[in-house]
Amino acid sequence: QVQLVESGGGLVQAGGSLRLSCAASGLSFSTYAMGWFRQAPGKEREFVAAISGSGVATVLAGSVKGRFTISRDNAKKTVDLQMNRLKPEDTAVYYCALQPLGTVPETSPRRYANWGQGTQVTVSS
Repeated sequence: QVQLVESGGGLVQAGGSLRLSCAASGLSFSTYAMGWFRQAPGKEREFVAAISGSGVATVLAGSVKGRFTISRDNAKKTVDLQMNRLKPEDTAVYYCALQPLGTVPETSPRRYANWGQGTQVTVSS
């Protein structure tokens, strides 16, 4: 059974940093592209970042480019999201998910499955 568990969320002041981690189990991890998404209250879930199974290819949303980086450790079966220079508008629940089809990282939530339970990130101004 595939399971994704996020951790690392919390409360941080604007300009600060957080590192989220997603631990995977029950799958051949390196086979799948992985993605991070976020959802703020009253808003739709939006793409943040994605990474190919090998880790060579990454995609970042324009709103986080230059501030966030995504990485993965296939031996540990983890995918991390390093978030720097956080802004209040980054406040949301952050989710990781796997992309069951295709090797090129996608940005649409519809292309992802096996969502984790999410971790709350709150950035105070």
